[in-house]
Amino acid sequence: MNPFQHFIGIGAINGLLAVAFGAFAAHALKGLLSDGLLAVFNTAVDYQAIHALALLAVGLLGQQTRDPRLLRWSGWAFATGILLFSGSLYLLALTDARWLGAVTPLGGTAFLIGWGFLAWHAYRSAA
Repeated sequence: MNPFQHFIGIGAINGLLAVAFGAFAAHALKGLLSDGLLAVFNTAVDYQAIHALALLAVGLLGQQTRDPRLLRWSGWAFATGILLFSGSLYLLALTDARWLGAVTPLGGTAFLIGWGFLAWHAYRSAA
């Protein structure tokens, strides 16, 4: 199995979860959470969905490149970002534990690193 198949699988699972969590928020949480906490939950869904697609792209690109090192780093950064960013926002929305807001920027930084590695890979591949 190509190691980049893992990123396709991780991306697909996260896409599935983003759709499920979005539906859960729209139907089950709408009356239970304040508008502010529901917005926090939906932000987590949005970022999880976007980065699920990014993981799929990394997985597909990784199967076609001769030097996959930067893509591997990008994929793990995206996966880490989903866990830290979206995960902390889900928990914050559901528990109102405000200290979790301190974890969220770490996930955002992981997303930025993932996009940076992807851009670096694209630049090096074009050269």
